[in-house]
Amino acid sequence: MSKQHPIQPQIAALTLKPGVYRYLDSEERVLYVGKAKHLKKRVGSYFTGQNSPRIQAMLALAKGLDITVTDSENEALILEANLIKRFRPPYNILFKDDKSYPYLRLSLEHDFPRLSLHRGRRNQPGRYFGPYPTVSALRETLKHLQSIFPIRQCNDRQFGNRSRPCLQYQIKRCSGPCCGRVESEKYQGWVRDLVLFLEGKDRALEKSLKKRMWEAAEALNFEDAGIMRDQLKFMASIQDQRRLNLSRELDLDVIASLSMPGGTAIQIFFVRQGINLGNRSFFPDNSAGLSEAEVLEAFIAQYYSNPEYRMESGGKSGWPPPEILVNQSLDDSQWLGAALSRLRGGVVHITKPLRGEKRRLIKMAEVNAELEHKRRKSSNNSHKVVLQELQKLLELPQPPERIEAYDISHFQSSEAVASLVVFGSDGFKKNGYRRFIIKDSTACDDTARMAEVLTRRFMQLKQKPNAEDEASNHSGEWPDLVLLDGGVGQLNAVLTVADELQVDGVAFCAIAKGPERNAGRERLFLPDMADPIILPHDSPLLFLLQNIRDESHRFAVGFHRVRRAKSQIKSLIDEVPGVGAKRKRILLKLFGSVSGILEAGVAELSKVDGISEELANNIIHYLQRSK
Repeated sequence: MSKQHPIQPQIAALTLKPGVYRYLDSEERVLYVGKAKHLKKRVGSYFTGQNSPRIQAMLALAKGLDITVTDSENEALILEANLIKRFRPPYNILFKDDKSYPYLRLSLEHDFPRLSLHRGRRNQPGRYFGPYPTVSALRETLKHLQSIFPIRQCNDRQFGNRSRPCLQYQIKRCSGPCCGRVESEKYQGWVRDLVLFLEGKDRALEKSLKKRMWEAAEALNFEDAGIMRDQLKFMASIQDQRRLNLSRELDLDVIASLSMPGGTAIQIFFVRQGINLGNRSFFPDNSAGLSEAEVLEAFIAQYYSNPEYRMESGGKSGWPPPEILVNQSLDDSQWLGAALSRLRGGVVHITKPLRGEKRRLIKMAEVNAELEHKRRKSSNNSHKVVLQELQKLLELPQPPERIEAYDISHFQSSEAVASLVVFGSDGFKKNGYRRFIIKDSTACDDTARMAEVLTRRFMQLKQKPNAEDEASNHSGEWPDLVLLDGGVGQLNAVLTVADELQVDGVAFCAIAKGPERNAGRERLFLPDMADPIILPHDSPLLFLLQNIRDESHRFAVGFHRVRRAKSQIKSLIDEVPGVGAKRKRILLKLFGSVSGILEAGVAELSKVDGISEELANNIIHYLQRSK
């Protein structure tokens, strides 16, 4: 550089300790986050060596530097990944992974453990098995497990309140422990078998089941022997589909990075105990001009440092797995391995296999990465063509990059809610989805409710978010197009809101179903147009708009059902001081309803375990006043 960069004078004062550095622009927004074994040497290298065009562009904007010193190189790596996730700097490689991974949870603290799908922080007691790449993969596993091991899936509240078995019992997918249809000892035996199966020790389980099957047959207990025979058949058919035929029952992740015209694709396979749990694809942003190894290294650091995936309690978490196979030679593989070992609580090896069965796994991941890249490229090209059609139809200056769709959901005006979904050239952006609870009780129709929602949304956009909010939830992103589920009434109400709040540069469109709510004859209402536009029923643009509208409807209805379900299980007893969830469950189980509790009176209530005479008096008096 011909003249000195404004950051260069700060280099002399930097330390040689490990840490993280952040380049800032003139408004102190984070441009780039990096880690360093020696901060002074690393930051100085930007001004002495040859930089890529991407880094040169970043330095041209950089006006400031923030430094965080860490105790070790491992801490620097973790902090870097967390700061990238928090600030999403425009010159870092970014990965969109806004969803936590699902696990199977076995609630061992209960006499009759429950097997359920779990997502989020794993801080509840019990055993966790996974992670599974998608919820659909986990539901498929659950379906098979129910056929082999009749373990309950109902929650504790349902379990405690049932008087007769549910449908799962009738179709032989549950053993009916809620109604005493199975002995505890037999149920615990199924639980032990289930744990062996989920741990991948199905060969040991198969041997045990065969032995018990023949023992039951010799004892003329043909019913139990038949059940175990069917279990063995189911297990064999399932594992044949999922087992990778490895020489050992390995726990590992297989990651392949593949650069092709149009971007880089990363494919990860989850292998636990030699069984393929499934795979997942990632397509990083800002990867142009970088090698596959650089992209893969950044992915591993950001991906595994996510605290969502780690156990909250001490000990080995099972995440990351003890071995990670990669298809590139990484410069910092030892550094990464040491950092991931600390996260796991045990040794983690990052290796690039050159031959054998592990190399076969890498080839499988590379093939899937290539296929996913081609599929995504084809899908994106299709989206771009349709968005160009939408640009012409709405007379926009350019194809919309962010479409926000809104819908209202309620039941006879009760529990009214709204949804916001986001669509772009890459498809739906689920980290931009939002839910709204309608707050204005005087909003008597969907037109007024839509106006309230858009008022709140535009007010939020006009308020400058702080750096953390903007980085974490993209609340500061303005839409190019607002798509409303409704007709001309909703459109005019929202246009009035936009005019009052002086919203410029946003296009508006309302989509309404045809006569008798006939899908395929949708009408598009646009500002300043007297008549709606009716697209041909086979138009790709109509299909896209229907898809976006239907997604906003699905999201709104789902939220409304959750709120309505919660409101329906409320009762007067929820508000009684001194009566918590456990006492409420006991009282309703014994007396059936609030009326039954009142009829029982103080004398009967005080006989219930945990209910004193004073509390019984308080319950009766409160319910009588509130009725």
